[in-house]
Amino acid sequence: QVQLVESGGGLVQAGGSLRLSCAASGLTFSNYVMGWFRQAPGKEREFVATVHWNAFTTKYADSVKGRFTISRANTKNTVYLQMNRLKPEDTAVYYCAASRTYSANRGNYDYWGQGTQVTVSS
Repeated sequence: QVQLVESGGGLVQAGGSLRLSCAASGLTFSNYVMGWFRQAPGKEREFVATVHWNAFTTKYADSVKGRFTISRANTKNTVYLQMNRLKPEDTAVYYCAASRTYSANRGNYDYWGQGTQVTVSS
């Protein structure tokens, strides 16, 4: 019954921006830490960003720090990832996920969306 649905992916040129959204259902959204991960072809899924249920505490991978911003709207059961100054290296399938604990470890996340493709051209 738990569903996480990502949207907002697409094709963008290097230096451009995209905003990803993840709508959650079937869970008490405000009780979960939300995170974003990404997986490029031939590579393992890697941590991107996470936001605590309080909406104030965040953590980012070094590769995206200063360029990406994670936020959440608990009244809308939605988490966002604003991606600015995109690089070709950011090309990947982006997944949102839900965890009961604040963590950058994908093993701590209980639920996952199907992913949305982000392609950055140059």
